[in-house]
Amino acid sequence: MTPELTALALSALLQVVQFTVFAVPANIELTPAYTKSPRDQPPPRPLSRLTGRLQRALNNHFEALILFSIAVVVVTLSNQSSGLTAACGWTYLAARLLYIPAYALGWAPWRSVIWAVGLLATIVMLLAALL
Repeated sequence: MTPELTALALSALLQVVQFTVFAVPANIELTPAYTKSPRDQPPPRPLSRLTGRLQRALNNHFEALILFSIAVVVVTLSNQSSGLTAACGWTYLAARLLYIPAYALGWAPWRSVIWAVGLLATIVMLLAALL
């Protein structure tokens, strides 16, 4: 397996962990009666500040993971894995790991800087495959 595919697999597992870290307090705060329902009605109460931040960080990773997955697929299928693209894959993963506490703890402006590092790593991977 290429380093980029390994980083992608670990990023997917991180998404599962991130979902769990959000889902547990969300179920406690909103009650299982609500979270098991079809959610036709708005939640009975808003999420706490921390749980809301965990949800937004999770949603952000869903968005970022799409672009990163495309970059990994392009690099892999075009057989253009290199030291640069491997470093980008690990940089993306590290940025996403740091992004969770950065968002949860409100590290401004560092949350945005960390997000930008992950996006830049993805863009560099795509550009490396095109060149």
